[in-house]
Amino acid sequence: MDIKLSHDTEKRLSVAIQRFVAEEYGESLGELGAGTFLSFCLKELGPAIYNQAISDAQACMQERVTDLENICFAEETSYWGPASRKGVQRKPDHRR
Repeated sequence: MDIKLSHDTEKRLSVAIQRFVAEEYGESLGELGAGTFLSFCLKELGPAIYNQAISDAQACMQERVTDLENICFAEETSYWGPASRKGVQRKPDHRR
């Protein structure tokens, strides 16, 4: 699986790789080296990260779909239920 990035994204990531190598290792890495390292990461690490992201998205969507039953449920035939008595409420008879 080839992960394609826009030219702007590749450029930004290459600059980030160059800065990381300079700050962490005190070494200078040119544009070609950073681009090659980025290509390696996309080929070797990219599919695993992509697959995990898809798995996480599927789990999130499945959770939402399962919860739809609880969220989007309307009681059927509730007009005649005991809680919905129609008519006039009468005062209790105290003549006993």
